Amino acid sequence: MANTSSTHDVKVLGAWPSPFVIRARIALNIKSVEYEFLAETPGSKSQLLLQSNPVHKKIPVLIHRGKPIAESLVIVQYIDEVWSSGPSILPSDPYDRAIARFWAAYVDDKFFPSLRPIKSAQGEEKAALVKQVNEGLVLLEEAFQKSSKGKAFFGGDRIGYLDVAFGSMLGWLRATEKMGEVKLLDEAKTPGLVQWAESFCADGAVKGLIPDTEKIVEFAKLIAARMKGSGSS
Repeated sequence: MANTSSTHDVKVLGAWPSPFVIRARIALNIKSVEYEFLAETPGSKSQLLLQSNPVHKKIPVLIHRGKPIAESLVIVQYIDEVWSSGPSILPSDPYDRAIARFWAAYVDDKFFPSLRPIKSAQGEEKAALVKQVNEGLVLLEEAFQKSSKGKAFFGGDRIGYLDVAFGSMLGWLRATEKMGEVKLLDEAKTPGLVQWAESFCADGAVKGLIPDTEKIVEFAKLIAARMKGSGSS
C-alpha cells in the first residue's frame, strides 16, 4: 500500500446515499488509504458530527488524526495533498487545475441543484428543468472532450478531480431519470459522457460506492414521505 495510515487515523462521517460523501471515499480509494466509515442516520445528526462540523452541521466530514475537515471538495483536495505519494487527483498543470476546479464548482452550484427537483416536477416546470440539465450535460460533454484529450476520464488516463466531483452524482442522475421518466444521459447528445460514466463506475476506486438506482429511488421516496408527514403535522 502507498501509505502507512491505519483506520484509526482516518475516519469518514457520512451516509451511503450522499454523492458528497462518495467523493471523499473515492478520493481515499484512489490513494489506497484505509479508513473507518462512520454512518450517520439520515434525518439526524450525531454528536460527533455536530462537534466536527459546527458551522454547516453537514456530512461529509473527514477526521484525520483527530482533526476534522469539512466540505467534500475541500476534503478531496486535502486528501490529494496529504497522501501525495499516491496517484494525483488534481491536475499538475495550474491552468488544468483551475479548469477542473471551475467545472467542479459548476456541478455543485448549477448542475446538481437543477437535477434534484425533476423527480417531482410537472408540466412546464419539469420541461424547463430537463432542458436546463440537458444544456448542462452538453457543456460538461464539451469540457470532457477538452480535458480528457481523447482518454477515458476528465483526468486523462485515470480518474481525476472533476471525475470525482461529477461522477459522484451518477447514482442520483440515474435515479432522477427513473423517477422523472426522462432521459438525461443520452448517447446521441453526449456520447463521451455516456462512455465516461461506464468507465468511471467500473473503476476500482469507485466500484461499490455508486448506489444502485432502485436503492436510491426507495430512499428518495422514504425522504419525500417523511417530509410530507412532517409538513402536515
